[in-house]
Amino acid sequence: MNREQAIAQLDRQEVRDVLVIGGGATGLGCAVDAAARGYRTLLLEQADFAKGTSSRSTKLIHGGVRYLKQGNVSLVLEALRERGLLCRNAPHLVHHLPFIVPVYNWWEGPFYGIGLKLYDRLAGQLGLGASRNLSREETLREIPTIEREGLKGGVRYFDGQFDDSRLAVHLARTVFDLGGLALNHFPVVRLTRSGDLLDGVVARDAETGREYEVRAKAIINATGVFADTVRRLDDADCPPVLVASQGIHLVLPRRFLPGDSAIMVPHTSDGRVLFAVPWHDRVIVGTTDVPAAETSLEPRASEAEIGFVLTNAARYLVEDPQRKDVLSVFAGLRPLIKAANARSTAALSRDHSILISDSGLITVTGGKWTTYRKMAEDAVDHAEAVAGLGPRPCPTGRLKLRGWTEEPPPEKSWAVYGADAASLRALLAERPELGEPLHPRLPISGVEVVWAVREEMARTIEDVLSRRTRALLLDARASLEAAPRVAALMAQELGRDAAWQQRAVADYADVARHYVLD
Repeated sequence: MNREQAIAQLDRQEVRDVLVIGGGATGLGCAVDAAARGYRTLLLEQADFAKGTSSRSTKLIHGGVRYLKQGNVSLVLEALRERGLLCRNAPHLVHHLPFIVPVYNWWEGPFYGIGLKLYDRLAGQLGLGASRNLSREETLREIPTIEREGLKGGVRYFDGQFDDSRLAVHLARTVFDLGGLALNHFPVVRLTRSGDLLDGVVARDAETGREYEVRAKAIINATGVFADTVRRLDDADCPPVLVASQGIHLVLPRRFLPGDSAIMVPHTSDGRVLFAVPWHDRVIVGTTDVPAAETSLEPRASEAEIGFVLTNAARYLVEDPQRKDVLSVFAGLRPLIKAANARSTAALSRDHSILISDSGLITVTGGKWTTYRKMAEDAVDHAEAVAGLGPRPCPTGRLKLRGWTEEPPPEKSWAVYGADAASLRALLAERPELGEPLHPRLPISGVEVVWAVREEMARTIEDVLSRRTRALLLDARASLEAAPRVAALMAQELGRDAAWQQRAVADYADVARHYVLD
């Protein structure tokens, strides 16, 4: 996945069958789907792959227990099916995780137990394991740090867990494996027309400033919370269809949840589900659901949200987490479909929608990571009709993603690379000095930085420390301390000078300092 080689292909003036705007979960899914059907495919992302919402999730591939409570059985059915397919198609990135719902009132055990049995039934043959009620003693064995006072037991069920930005990187690499192209740091600045219909875009290489005109038969707008912005490039007067909701997560040391099970609290004071999830030897706690005043590539957690998560986590953990315990705080925006009578963002639809403008722009938005593949299938089906491409079957239900393997690598910290871990091992054999850890508090070495630049299109320190590795989330302060070393390794690979390194470190510091709690 070489950026310079991909850009060189833009000069060939080839007409693409499908051009996708947006390199998050949905856009990457669309590009994989289109390329897998044999279409000439190009994806353009304004920043980095999964820079926005798609790297800021709760790290769960789930059917959506709360949607079952709301009676949205069709959404749960779809999500459970997609969860099963993703476990099968990317086992190196998605795995089973037991969840425990703590029970503090006598009626909660039967109530949640019955609901989760229905959850099991809906999953069918793609289920991950049977749910069951636990005694108080069993619950404490599974989660020794759970609040003991008033605890009567628990209900255990299974869902999926993953590494969101790593899945995005593997989807981008899958696009290339299938003959398509994907470019990051390449914003679309204009849409072009032939008569009344769109026939392409003008996009700018953010590194050089050079603009490229690319023609395409079908254009898919998969830009998440920025979908209305792209729609206005097509029609300046189009009414908005989205509302953004913000959720935040706090990352804590593993001692707060030392076992192998996650905690799920079905109903907090604001109606949200609260999760405490073990992830990469840390614990992620969240999330909130509040209206977002504006859309930003770098949303920031408010003090009210931080306080809400800390307060609610303290209700269910023996040790009350304090601000000083927080290793990182991250915020993400969710694109929600507008509803006239909704009183809060928690009430808005998590279903996805597809809109087609008079000029042929196909907008796909809403949804969630779990259903990205189905969203992409629906969007490409519409692209076939709009552009007259002729229907072709969608093969992604059984498509093994880049890195697929059933045998995890012996290096635990390299599990997310799957089959590609062998190539990292070979690179390390050539350059043993790259085995040196970047920081004593981070499970990341120099070889991963070099690999990210050479093979995964990383162009900035943030690309490496936030999304190719997860250092920014695992320990924001440690990642800041590691940034100069990362800059030096990247400069060597990219042919950059000392001035570039200084700017790169400063740019990273501007972003990373907002992940640190004072």
